[in-house]
Amino acid sequence: MIRLDAISKQHGKQILFLEASVSFFRGDKVGLVGPNGSGKSTIFRMIMKEEEPDGGSVSVDRNISIGYFSQDVGEMKGRTVMEETVAGAGEVSEAAHELHEMEHAMADPERAHELDSLIERFGAAQARFDELGGYALEARAREILHGLGFKDDVIDDDVGKLSGGWKMRVALARILLMKPDALLLDEPTNHLDIESILWLEKFLRDFDGAIVMTSHDRELMNRLVNRIVEIDGGDLTSYTGNYDFYDQQRKIAEKQQEAQYERQQAMLAKEIAFIERFKARASHAAQVQSRVKKLDKIEKVEPPKRRKTVEFDFRDPPRSGEDVAKLDHVKKSWGKKTIYDDFDWLVRRGERWCVMGVNGAGKSTLLKLVARETTPDSGNVTIGASVKMGYFAQHAMDVLKGDETVVDSLRNTFPLATIGSMRSLAGAFGFSGDDVEKKISVLSGGEKARLVLAQMLYDPPNFLVLDEPTNHLDLATKEMLMTALEKFHGTMLFVSHDRTFLSALSNRVLEIDGSKIKTYGGGYREYVAQSGHEAPGVAAS
Repeated sequence: MIRLDAISKQHGKQILFLEASVSFFRGDKVGLVGPNGSGKSTIFRMIMKEEEPDGGSVSVDRNISIGYFSQDVGEMKGRTVMEETVAGAGEVSEAAHELHEMEHAMADPERAHELDSLIERFGAAQARFDELGGYALEARAREILHGLGFKDDVIDDDVGKLSGGWKMRVALARILLMKPDALLLDEPTNHLDIESILWLEKFLRDFDGAIVMTSHDRELMNRLVNRIVEIDGGDLTSYTGNYDFYDQQRKIAEKQQEAQYERQQAMLAKEIAFIERFKARASHAAQVQSRVKKLDKIEKVEPPKRRKTVEFDFRDPPRSGEDVAKLDHVKKSWGKKTIYDDFDWLVRRGERWCVMGVNGAGKSTLLKLVARETTPDSGNVTIGASVKMGYFAQHAMDVLKGDETVVDSLRNTFPLATIGSMRSLAGAFGFSGDDVEKKISVLSGGEKARLVLAQMLYDPPNFLVLDEPTNHLDLATKEMLMTALEKFHGTMLFVSHDRTFLSALSNRVLEIDGSKIKTYGGGYREYVAQSGHEAPGVAAS
């Protein structure tokens, strides 16, 4: 369906691709992986003809329709969420917009004198909409929007009222509604909660066209893709299987190449040592010449491509008391909605609680109560003896100073630390080389999150309260963070939509489902086994 033949592409001084080739076929479910900036989004743009390769060719079979979801959703306003979702469906979307305008006109008292003509026009528009299959399309659009977390009142309201994250969901719904022959999905799970991710996973599993996607969700890649295409050093390499299989094969290949490289280097060193030792002796001239010719003919093994991962040895936190946080008869409401009523709960030292619940159930509210970011309407929240708390939420990034660089921010936070340790800390969280000199004002949301987490873990608290700490983190940084937190000898309370993160780090689960609150001994995997679902209201697949 889609072919990239011997493509070369350069951005400035950076070579992204050098005579690289890959093909995508009907039924393919491909995960596109590579370091940040390696060219994943560039591949999508070349397929969509938004960019051209410097060399080689990109071809798409005739009559193949492609749906492309990118992080740049553009401007959305002036239509309902439903209208925006069906807007890519051609004439039927125009008929839907006309129907919506007629409904408003007929309900307008100032146009009562036009009512007969409006009703006649509405009838004609309705017939045309029905003829084009509009009602079936709207039903399918509503099903997709529900799956992505939209309520009916929002679906029928102005799309312009939505936040950026919810507009991204509308853009994704619009692409899914198209039913194209191929889907190009650039980080489709950004801004999605776990319930929406699980729905999307099922939708994509049932999709019979080709899928090429990037994702920082390892579990999604493992369950969905049947092939991985890796971008590394200008090459495109295919691996049959899911992400875990690719990761295993890549590590095996790296070890084999490293062993082969080291064997050849040892052999070359031995030969060069002989040449250097005997090159001045006439009696060994023939042997020296023979070995020089032999070295010239040897095909050199390339050194293994080492991925830039920086290990950092995080310090152990001080020990806290046995009771870390306690809620006694807590009641909390937002407006008319009661979130908690007579809620009792105890967090003990060493426990790692993950909090599960649908949107609006009160997950973040619970973390705010424990972190003293909000107060209960009645009851008490008590923090235990010798507890040093670290609280991470999305607003934690607002305290960063935009005019500082990454390394300045770290040095100002820890003035007694050495510059070397600060650079190592920055490197562990993905700021390598010149990245440490970036101004905070130009950092992405994910980069700011990494910086805040770096500051939090360098001088670690003994009680970590984390609200969606993995949002926008790439796979490599997530794995580094999970490794650091697996070694963390403290207590944790966290919310996350990343199932790999939940499985790796939790040993207790608190599920909030409306007025019902349940606790589960064991971590996320045990919770799925015991409850029969992967999130409240979502059956295990």
